Amino acid sequence: MTVSSAVEPRLRIGEVAARVGVTARTIRYYEELGLLGASSDRQKGGHRVYSEPDVVRLTELVRLRDLLGLSLDELAVLAEAEEARAALRDRWSGSEDDVERLRIVEEALIHVGRQLDLVRARVQRLMEFATELEAKLESLRGRREELGTKGAA
Repeated sequence: MTVSSAVEPRLRIGEVAARVGVTARTIRYYEELGLLGASSDRQKGGHRVYSEPDVVRLTELVRLRDLLGLSLDELAVLAEAEEARAALRDRWSGSEDDVERLRIVEEALIHVGRQLDLVRARVQRLMEFATELEAKLESLRGRREELGTKGAA
């Protein structure tokens, strides 16, 4: 086995952008905001290179942004909670102590609760918007009916 086959493949920013369906500018901006870790081994002026876990993280960020219509601040809250949960999963795997696992579960409950609060707030805003649209639709149907009876007379 050669050393190069054990090295994880690194992707350039254009390759990642094409795979995820975003622009390189979006990726750079997400890095600036701390949503996507910049390559720590990149020298100033060096090419941005990414690992498969970076691609997975970016894909998830874009999915959440698009699915929930999140602001970047909200996206950061979700991402931070998800990172914390990933760390807790690692701690869980490394422990067989029930007391430690209980602490892990307690911490996870906080993070999942924070994520759920954010999603529920978004759902509430969407429901309010749907209610407004239903009222407009009903109003327009009423006007159509009024105009239809005037035209028939």
